[in-house]
Amino acid sequence: MTTTGYTRTELDRAVAAAIRAPSLHNSQPWRFRLRDGAIEVLRDGARLVPVADGSGWAARIACGAAIYNARLALAVAGRPALVRLRPRQDEPDLMARLLPAEPAPATPAERDLLAAVPNRHSNRAPFLPTPVPPDARHRLLEAARAEGCWLDLIIGPVPVAALAELAYSAHRVLNRDPAYARELLNWTRTEPADDGVPVDAGGPSPEPHDLLPARGFGDRPRHPGRDFEPEPLVAVLGAAGDSPTDQLQAGQALQRVLLTVTRDGLAVSMLSQPIEVPAAREQLRLSLGRFGIPQMVMRIGYGAPGLPTPRRGAAQVTDA
Repeated sequence: MTTTGYTRTELDRAVAAAIRAPSLHNSQPWRFRLRDGAIEVLRDGARLVPVADGSGWAARIACGAAIYNARLALAVAGRPALVRLRPRQDEPDLMARLLPAEPAPATPAERDLLAAVPNRHSNRAPFLPTPVPPDARHRLLEAARAEGCWLDLIIGPVPVAALAELAYSAHRVLNRDPAYARELLNWTRTEPADDGVPVDAGGPSPEPHDLLPARGFGDRPRHPGRDFEPEPLVAVLGAAGDSPTDQLQAGQALQRVLLTVTRDGLAVSMLSQPIEVPAAREQLRLSLGRFGIPQMVMRIGYGAPGLPTPRRGAAQVTDA
């Protein structure tokens, strides 16, 4: 059977899902185009976060997550993709080409995960103290493994406290830089916008007694009695290496984990501070006893549905 190239309709379907991916400060550093029958995902150099993400790690993680959503949308349409990451060294902003594979029906898991895409939101509010059951934890591990990455669950007060201390150390390093604080403020939205983090979705203002550090998107004092859960389930996602290709692969694994969380009725927020500071990242790797490289830290539990962050429309991110 001869496989034809993707159409503009299939591009639109893929982009509609891809733009729901997470990104640092909701910066949305991606663009999409159809070229020679392939759907291409590009990093948008005009939408980087240079202070917090000087290496481009976060932009590649975000593009990887967008690639995974696009893959899902195409698979559910019966047009699965073969993914070529960073296929052209002379085009450094070209993150991936999605080439049509043989048509095939979608699996039930693919349909369930695509259905979770519009409901996946970062939840920066306190969670309930209800523990995440073992079967749900197992599905998270499998989700990361299916995308060639690993996930370590940090369980128990002593290990979580050690990670929290490391995360706070990185948080303090970042906040000592006035440019970092200005950049965070520039991506905080108090008025309607199509990017950045609205104050309402930013969670309550951090308090000194919080176990894990949170970025302050605006100033929202929490209601009395709404402290964060005392023993959160913390997960560390990692990849075999730390090349740009490893980071794109980690972004796909991250999105699969996040959608699995959403499908199982759980809530999640991401803590990237210990990844953004190289010394903290290496210390985290050593504490886990891993040869691979940590790429994201997540807090997972049960909570009220998170508030969605805005997105630019598909037409704004699609090149002719």
